[in-house]
Amino acid sequence: MPALKLRIHNKENYMKKLVILLLLTVVVLAQGNEKRIISIDSSGGTQTGNIRYGPIVFEHPDQEGIKAVVSNLEIFANKAELRGPETEGERLSLAEAKGQRIAIFPNGVRIVRARLEAKGPVLSYNEATGLGVLTGGADIVVSPKDEASEAEPVLISTDQVEFDVDTDISISKGNVSLVNGKQRAQADELEYEEDRTLGVLSCEDSCTATRLNDDGSVITITAQEIRVLTDTNLLYATGNVSVIDGNLITSGDSVFFDDEKNIAEITGSPAVSVDSSEGVTVRGDRLLQDIEYDVVEVIDASVKSEFSKDAFVLTREQ
Repeated sequence: MPALKLRIHNKENYMKKLVILLLLTVVVLAQGNEKRIISIDSSGGTQTGNIRYGPIVFEHPDQEGIKAVVSNLEIFANKAELRGPETEGERLSLAEAKGQRIAIFPNGVRIVRARLEAKGPVLSYNEATGLGVLTGGADIVVSPKDEASEAEPVLISTDQVEFDVDTDISISKGNVSLVNGKQRAQADELEYEEDRTLGVLSCEDSCTATRLNDDGSVITITAQEIRVLTDTNLLYATGNVSVIDGNLITSGDSVFFDDEKNIAEITGSPAVSVDSSEGVTVRGDRLLQDIEYDVVEVIDASVKSEFSKDAFVLTREQ
């Protein structure tokens, strides 16, 4: 009998803990959904449509007369539409549908989040997913962290960009172009953590990044994936990597490139550098390429790298 009582006691504790866990989960989900609810201010403009059930159309004579806010996004436009979800059966009012509504900005929009500003023709935002998708071509500007510095803004152009209001992540898709000072990169997709200024460029075939040298020549880096830290002008590329600098071509498995120091560290099994003009080939597990002086040398295994892959790991990958 004592053993039976012990089992019942443990079961009661287990059930209490389970109930508490479920309640906490509900609270967290509610808080998450609350962050996704959009508010639209069209003061000085007009509202038409079905105020109770929607859609409601907001219009303003000024190009940015409408301001919408959702979590960490600010949205400026002159026209917006708020509608409920498409559901079978009972029709929900806009108030009842909070957390499931859709907002559309069809006539040009500007989006601001911290240092990022994006412009494009059409934005569609879904409260259920917390995703806003800017389509029809988008131009993005990321201002320097230090506004007083001489650093140039990061420029991104793409067919469409998706903003996640639960995070600081944007994902650009289709004909992606990234310009960061003297560096340029082309890709099919760019995932960008705005606070860390960490971008991951991916491509179906290979991605390409170029760097304009002071003498007018161009360095070209090709790889299956390219990661960049735009604030510090660092690049990390992996997968069938090639670094092309005039007659000097270095290939390997991965490369770190420091734009400010003008150096590249290439690793491979082995990494190989060929200078066709001089007829010189250098091989090694790790090569250091000095871009300014066109010199490549083997790095001794005892020398620790000044670069770290950890700096290029996305938060979701950690």
